[in-house]
Amino acid sequence: MAHEHKLAIFKGSLKFKSNIQKIWGVFILLSIVTVVEVALGIVKPEFLTGTKFLAMKLLNWIFIILTLVKAYYITWDFMHMRDEKSSLRRAVIWTAVFLICYLVLILLIEGDYIYEVYRNNYIKFNF
Repeated sequence: MAHEHKLAIFKGSLKFKSNIQKIWGVFILLSIVTVVEVALGIVKPEFLTGTKFLAMKLLNWIFIILTLVKAYYITWDFMHMRDEKSSLRRAVIWTAVFLICYLVLILLIEGDYIYEVYRNNYIKFNF
């Protein structure tokens, strides 16, 4: 594994954090992001629910971004991606980013279509 290689080479020259410090750091960061998400979900500020960006409320975009931040950090820390080579990290992260962006795009397009069907009770196609 990549992290064993780093430990063997740099054993005397680098100071590593203990696992307890890493766990507390992860806990604090994920707790802060979760508290912000819950607070925004409860309060629902008017300027975030009234403002739309790319056919979706700004509050929903914030939830998506915060969820991606949590997913990235969980991958980075719990799957030990920080200890891997940069090419593997890029392959995993960019693939996930591309697929998540594609999923969000498809959900927005299909969701808008279904919304129009329910709002108008039908869709008239002009071929």
